[in-house]
Order: sequence, then C-alpha cells, then structure tokens
Amino acid sequence: MSNEVFQTLPTTAVSDALKGKNHLPSTIKVLDARHHIAGKAVTVKLPIYENGAVMEAMLHAEPGDILVVDIENNTSRAVAGDFVIGMMKKLGIGGLVVNGAIRDVEAVLALDFPVFVTGITPAAGVKNGGGKVNIPVTIGKTTVQPGDIIVGDVNGVVVVPQEAALEVAARAKEKIVQDEERERTVTASRESIIAHLTKVTGSLKA
Repeated sequence: MSNEVFQTLPTTAVSDALKGKNHLPSTIKVLDARHHIAGKAVTVKLPIYENGAVMEAMLHAEPGDILVVDIENNTSRAVAGDFVIGMMKKLGIGGLVVNGAIRDVEAVLALDFPVFVTGITPAAGVKNGGGKVNIPVTIGKTTVQPGDIIVGDVNGVVVVPQEAALEVAARAKEKIVQDEERERTVTASRESIIAHLTKVTGSLKA
C-alpha cells in the first residue's frame, strides 16, 4: 500500500491502532522534534563498532524508505555522521532509525534529515564487514521485517507489519475521529469534565 496515509498519522494514533504494541524502545529519540517519518523499512544488522553495511543498505533503498539499523544499543562508535547522512538525503531516503549513535550532530541538524537515535559520540564507526541487510532485526521487544511500515515522530517510533498496514491505517484514522469527538464532548464544560472523571474513577473501583 502507499505510505502516504501514514504521513498524516501521529505515532500515538498508530500505536493505539496496534493496541500499544510494536513500538521501539523509548531510548530511541528524534534529533529534531519537527520531523515525522513514514516509509518502508530497509533493515540493517551491524556488528558492534561497524557501519559498512549501512552503505549497502543505501544502495538497496528506494526514495522514501527508512533505514532501520540494529547495533545492539552500542553507542561507542557512530553508525553515521554528516557525510553519510548527507548522502542519505541526496538519495531521497526517508529517515534513519538506529539503536546506536551518530556523530556530527550540528551538521546533521543543518541537513534537516530525520534521524532517530539512542546516543551521540565523536568516534567514527569502522568498515571491516560482517553486517547484513534486509533481514529481520529485533530492537527492544519488536521485530522489524524488511518492508514493514515505520512511523516516527517526537513521541517515538512504531512498526506496522506490512500485511496489516491497511487495517492499521483505518483504525488509526477512526481513533483520531473518536478522540476529537471525546475532547469536544468531555471538555465542553466543567460539569461534563466532572461527569467524565466520575465515570472513569468509578469504573476503576468496580
């Protein structure tokens, strides 16, 4: 399916549609809170300190794809810096998600390219080989398959299984409508807020 529908959906609505499942660890944070990503995953599994397979993944990626890199939460050396991320932008890649580190943060921010990362380091990665591209990777408790839809914003990163994308998108849009209606009715007056709070707290005691 087209990824365009997910471009307009916040991760919170997508997460609700997935019943709170399939999100990456909260330690992975967006560098620039203004960025929102939605695209198909090109996955990378890296040995610690290594970053060579990121280049291979860039060759496989189509415009709009998201590179999802698993380096097992190691932040000792950078998976990418401004030079590599600049190439990603020129290739039309949609974003980088990594449970590891990048470097050259000021220059990366100036590139205005979406990066979701665990840490920052001054040390460059090495290119000794051994990484793998487009295999399932598990980050936290969530497995990312090549081609899964990656949705990310300031609230975090959610993984939508590609076979469930249509259903999840529909549920997310429905949830947004429901939430907007709830806000209109519940916050209409002091009395409506109290009535809502009474109902919720009463159900918790039941």
